Amino acid sequence: MALGRIVAILLGSKLRVVAVGLGLLVAVAGAGAAAGILGAPSVAGIENHFGDVNETTTDVHTDIVVSNPNPVGVQLGGTTVDYAVEMNGITMATGTKAGVGVETGNSTVNATSRLHNDRIPEWWVSHLQNGETTALTVDADVHSSMVGQSFGAPSVEREIETDISSSFDSTETQPIDANQPLVSDPVLYLNETEGEWGEVTEAETPIVMAFTLYNPKDYPISASSIGYDVTMNGLAVGEGQTDRSVTIPPGETRTIEATTVIDNGLLDEWWVSHLERNQVTDLEIQFYARFDLSAAGAGDIRVPLDSVTHEIETDMFGNKDEYPTGSAENASASDGDASSDAGGEESTRTPTPDGTDGDSTATDDGDILSGGDDETEPGSASPTSTATETPTETDTATDDGGDGGVLGVTF
Repeated sequence: MALGRIVAILLGSKLRVVAVGLGLLVAVAGAGAAAGILGAPSVAGIENHFGDVNETTTDVHTDIVVSNPNPVGVQLGGTTVDYAVEMNGITMATGTKAGVGVETGNSTVNATSRLHNDRIPEWWVSHLQNGETTALTVDADVHSSMVGQSFGAPSVEREIETDISSSFDSTETQPIDANQPLVSDPVLYLNETEGEWGEVTEAETPIVMAFTLYNPKDYPISASSIGYDVTMNGLAVGEGQTDRSVTIPPGETRTIEATTVIDNGLLDEWWVSHLERNQVTDLEIQFYARFDLSAAGAGDIRVPLDSVTHEIETDMFGNKDEYPTGSAENASASDGDASSDAGGEESTRTPTPDGTDGDSTATDDGDILSGGDDETEPGSASPTSTATETPTETDTATDDGGDGGVLGVTF
């Protein structure tokens, strides 16, 4: 009986000692916070890069540098890192990394979140509706319950701009050949091509194109329709045909209009291919037309009209050489002279009628929410096909857990 009392007294004493110790530690922490001795952790820096990508999600790895000004590590009471990323007002990422223990000074917190690829079309629509501009905002903060304070990093804002639509325009005259035994080529000249975005909707992206054709023959040529096929990295994202009858008299020009439509529902597949090729995309629009060459004895035939081809390279986080995605052997644009940190494009060269060449050319921290009659003589200008992304960057963000959103940049 006496031995039992002694054990109970000893054990009770140990438990009391532990309880008193913890109480004192909490009291000291509270007093330190009240006196301003203990400081709240803050975000000192962040780096993002893409990881694995599949049909539905894209891994985004984030390294968060948290600065702890206290002489001891902050873990008692817990430290939480929160972040949110918006692009054109669309919430692309929210996440929380709870129970973070940080040593004194700077510590790196690693996090992985998943970008849901089906959000890519929504961002694409907003980007075009805003004049090919994306406003990216990152908000982040660190909260320590031990010191009872939160540190919110200043909001980081970036403006990302592209000028894709200018690449639809061309003033280079190109010959159009029928390649028929009874017809002498060229049968027509394409003197000018113009294009602009139509009314973009949630479902589709229209491109309104206009082709100015010159008829060098001594007989009229009629066009009954214009068709198109759009591919991005070999993936079909649009096809169709516009029925429009236009007759081009001998020695005159006429303008034929056609609307090309990109299916926005297929853009998440394009995103996967873009990352699989280390952020390189080959965009191609093939146009064809049906012409009535009965006067030359060839009848109604389908003839290739024009081709718009662009190679676009992006480096969304500014570190793709360090963290490449996909197969490097597929990323042909990475060695092109027309590349830049944010985007690049190579033009092609097309022979002109006179024989010369012209330039044509979380798991840790959260998921991303799931016609005219103008006459023109053939052979004049040379079009330039330019699909260049020109993001303008601001200061590097000092926030946490940003996963880069859709059109990611380094925060």
